[in-house]
Amino acid sequence: MTDRLSALSSAGVSVWLDDLSRERLTSGSLAELVRTHHVSGVTTNPSIFARAIRGRGAYQAQLRDLAARGADVGESLRAMTTYDVRWACDVLRGVHDATDGVDGRVSIEVDARLARDTAAQVAEARALWWAVDRPNLLIKIPGTLEALPAITACLAEGISINVTLIFSLARYAQVMDAWLDGMEQAHRAGRDLSTLASVASFFVSRVDTAVDPRLDAIGTPQAAALRGRAAIANARLAYEAYEQMLAGARWQALAAAGARPQRPLWASTSTKDPAYPDTRYVDELVAPDVVSTMPQATLLAVADHGRIAEDSVHGSYEESREVLDALSGLGIDYDEVVTTLEDGGIEAFDATWRSLAEELGRTLAGAVPDEEEAAAAL
Repeated sequence: MTDRLSALSSAGVSVWLDDLSRERLTSGSLAELVRTHHVSGVTTNPSIFARAIRGRGAYQAQLRDLAARGADVGESLRAMTTYDVRWACDVLRGVHDATDGVDGRVSIEVDARLARDTAAQVAEARALWWAVDRPNLLIKIPGTLEALPAITACLAEGISINVTLIFSLARYAQVMDAWLDGMEQAHRAGRDLSTLASVASFFVSRVDTAVDPRLDAIGTPQAAALRGRAAIANARLAYEAYEQMLAGARWQALAAAGARPQRPLWASTSTKDPAYPDTRYVDELVAPDVVSTMPQATLLAVADHGRIAEDSVHGSYEESREVLDALSGLGIDYDEVVTTLEDGGIEAFDATWRSLAEELGRTLAGAVPDEEEAAAAL
């Protein structure tokens, strides 16, 4: 069953799980997926933590402790999420060591409410880096315009970064420039570049989710023929941009100094339209030196019936440009689509985090330490 995941790994794709919870850690589920399903990293986001914490069962004891000492909502959220991520880092530490630091990475995102505040993102990244205190951690910073200086500043300080919520090719180019700037500053500061890791999370399926309804509204045969093609084309052109960066003089100088490349990470790999194969956004984006992060349902689907090629990206660049050109010819504004997706992604994570914070505030206000547990602890 896992031969397909083995083939994916052999093709140069790192298989990461897009999920984390206290229950997954306590049950040994994460460790089992590492052993049996080639999982070599973990990504998280505000929605993932919201689902986990709202389940409450595995978090009850910690919530009671936090309430007993009067912790506020911000401290409580940070305490719960960093605890899980630190534990996950320890689970993945063997993978990290075996791959010389390439994989075995676990991501934690800065507070989603800070997405437009550069200074606050840097401060939050420092706090999370200190709190988790594991070499295989990645701090997730959204790829907004305001975040670009934060990406550079964090890397310059020696903080490994996962840049998330990237939808557009233009923004991806800016993210790579910010990463190069940060790595160059780290090098000038005398840091060991080989210990600094970074991935750029390019979101895939959500592009089709945005473009397909626009095509349906046009309603022509030409429009129908383009359904489900925008997301793959967009991601493949992102990989072309990555290869162009690797051929550049700035990267060559950093590589000579021991740096590792900022790998593209395919995010949003679950299929949103049931008309499409459930492994589509994994099968069609196989290329060397990328990460594919998947929710468990997609991971198991790929293991069961994925169609894994040695390489499904190279040789597709011209066709991909033709797809985007054809969309433009039908009046679909690429810049409007990707800007709407970025804004919507930020707003959704912000709303999720605020809602969870409100619920947690009410829970903390009403939480009372269990008397039997308190007595047993004395």
